[in-house]
Amino acid sequence: MDTDTRADVLKRLAYIEGHLKGVRKMIEEDQYCVDVLKQTYAVRRAIEKMEAKTLNGHLHSCVIESIENGDTGVLDELSELYELANK
Repeated sequence: MDTDTRADVLKRLAYIEGHLKGVRKMIEEDQYCVDVLKQTYAVRRAIEKMEAKTLNGHLHSCVIESIENGDTGVLDELSELYELANK
């Protein structure tokens, strides 16, 4: 993973962690379920954005490098990721 992508992903993870702590606090304080769910949806979207950023970085670095070096096993990994994402 390149440096810029890593920094962005780590920033997003910190945001997600903070958001999850907030959700935990909301549940501990017995806040309204709809408000909690809205926050969990926001966490899910943040995770999806982080995953997209990570995948994009992988495609533009690791995948290209592997194919240039003749390692086509990376294509099987991408296929596996696609299957996992669509379960």
